[in-house]
Amino acid sequence: MNSLFTKIRDKHALWYKGIIFAVCVLFCVYLLPKHSSTQIPQPPVGDAWLNADLVSPFDFLIKKSNNELLLEKQTSKKHIAYFKKTNISFNTLLSGLPKITDEEEAKLTFCLDSIYKTGVYFSSIPASYQDSIMYIVDNNEVTLVPKQKLFDYEKSKKLFSLYVQNESIVNAVISKLQPNIAFDDILSDEMANSSGPDNAYIYKSKIEKGEVVIHKNEIVTEELHNILASYSYELAEQEAKTSQLGIIAGQFLVCILVLGIMMLFLAFFRKPIFSQNSQVTFIFLIIILMVLVTSIVVRYNIHYIYAVPFCLVPILIRVFFDSRTSLFNFLNIILLCAFFTPDKFEFVFVQLIAGIGTIFSVADMGQRSKLFVSALLTFVFYVLSFVAYHLVNNTSQAISDVQNYIPFLISSVCVLFSFPLIYLFEKLFGFISDFTLLELCDLNSPLLRQLSQKIPGTFQHSLQVANLAEEACYKIGGNPLLVRTGAMYHDIGKMSNPRFFTENQVGEVSPHEDLSSEESAQIIIDHVIKGVEIAKENKLPETVIDFIRTHHGTTTTRYFLHNYKKEHEGEIINEDLFRYPGPIPFSKETAILMMADGVEASSRSLKKYDAVAIDELVDKIINHQINENQFMNADITFRDINQIKKIFKKRLMNIYHVRIEYPR
Repeated sequence: MNSLFTKIRDKHALWYKGIIFAVCVLFCVYLLPKHSSTQIPQPPVGDAWLNADLVSPFDFLIKKSNNELLLEKQTSKKHIAYFKKTNISFNTLLSGLPKITDEEEAKLTFCLDSIYKTGVYFSSIPASYQDSIMYIVDNNEVTLVPKQKLFDYEKSKKLFSLYVQNESIVNAVISKLQPNIAFDDILSDEMANSSGPDNAYIYKSKIEKGEVVIHKNEIVTEELHNILASYSYELAEQEAKTSQLGIIAGQFLVCILVLGIMMLFLAFFRKPIFSQNSQVTFIFLIIILMVLVTSIVVRYNIHYIYAVPFCLVPILIRVFFDSRTSLFNFLNIILLCAFFTPDKFEFVFVQLIAGIGTIFSVADMGQRSKLFVSALLTFVFYVLSFVAYHLVNNTSQAISDVQNYIPFLISSVCVLFSFPLIYLFEKLFGFISDFTLLELCDLNSPLLRQLSQKIPGTFQHSLQVANLAEEACYKIGGNPLLVRTGAMYHDIGKMSNPRFFTENQVGEVSPHEDLSSEESAQIIIDHVIKGVEIAKENKLPETVIDFIRTHHGTTTTRYFLHNYKKEHEGEIINEDLFRYPGPIPFSKETAILMMADGVEASSRSLKKYDAVAIDELVDKIINHQINENQFMNADITFRDINQIKKIFKKRLMNIYHVRIEYPR
């Protein structure tokens, strides 16, 4: 039992990610539509049906439109004629006829079947119902039938004459023809005397199994739009009677694949993100929120699915992480939400183009004003991709309809809501955005003003370190703004004892002369601890505080350790008394800051500023840090370190106006 508990405890981070993954899968499966009726396209009136011919797999009744029902309610006083339809066996009509061939019998049977299926009516309608609406009641189904569509003697004789040339046979059949439609005076009077609008029958016609509901590229009229709505309703009713286990199983598989790919991407290609539970939680929370919002909008009005601010996703992810993670997460969300839409290809195409355009527009999030530009560009990409799609499909009606662009405008305006959302997620998850970093780098911020006024020497040192670190970060890749911010605050702990640091000393007298080596070393080491305390008091983000903790790693105060060894020759020395508490740098940015800090501080002690001296100094400082294993936890290579050395040497030579000596 203890062994099992130990294994769970040791792998608690992976267990947590597994739980987050499972919750996200279950949530998405619950929200995804369970009926294929929601997948039937419902193009607005005037658009073209771009899919293949829609053939009905079952019989269904077509509901009247709201306008038709309203018209019936407004004209409820108008009489409605109801007719009963009875089944008549027309085989008896063929008996007793003159001798006929098998071919003639088959033709007569076909004609009789067509006539009785439509309806035969010979009697006259009462005067009060002459201009009334005609409904035929057949097995409790009520169907609106135009009067001219019914057969009488004359229409029946014309039909028989088309197929049978023997006039005597036709007359013999017509003489035996019996009506199967009879006026129902009782039901007609009941409905005429009923004043309630709810008695209006909601169905007007019927589509039979195998009949084409709408043809490919056919323009959607109001009538066709109403038929598609009735078909979707009947499809939902049919599916409600059958098991949904297959659909649910498929949705589980889809969600596991899509979300699993997202988790694998983080595990293999974004290990720093994968190692932080808070960051993984944030990414999957964004997925859940977007699927939830999409499901709510679809239930309200599926045509407004384009109003869902999907382009917020690449902005929110890009602000806290990187563009590739932003794009990958956006693609996964689009794939999941496509299952809410009838025309999945159009949805994926339009959203993909708009999302990629948004990512390009926020590639450099240095200014908040860029979000306004991003909102505008998002709308432009939406419109262009929508127009391109419908031009390819030759459906210009959709392009000319201004209503189709309103959801795009709503979605683009929602991009501006990234302002409060960024602030909210920063507070919830402890993240830090480029906007916050810019504010912290402002030299007029309270803490930096205090640093510049109280210890101007350290402030100038911090500026130089920031310039060195930022340029190196640009060269090898990383977050230049983050490393610059960390550099500006890395030595704020020196404000506690400023005179004990050489850059703040005035004159020749050093306060360390009155202290022992151990005491001096402890004061120097304490500036890291004091810096963390000051940073927390001023509510600096943990990401910035990490630079304060790690900028000396676990190195020693070499000057005071050297003096102590000279004073205690032959004794066993406890070097931990002269060692910084650490931790060592754990990212590319913190490693760069350690190098820049060490090189810049040491460069001030050079007696001669020339290319050779600077070259030797940079190599010596950074190689010493490597030998002390200060970069073993940082994602940095020897190739990166060599490039950093070149940048530092070039920069220091520019700072100290060193000329390169040319061979004579």
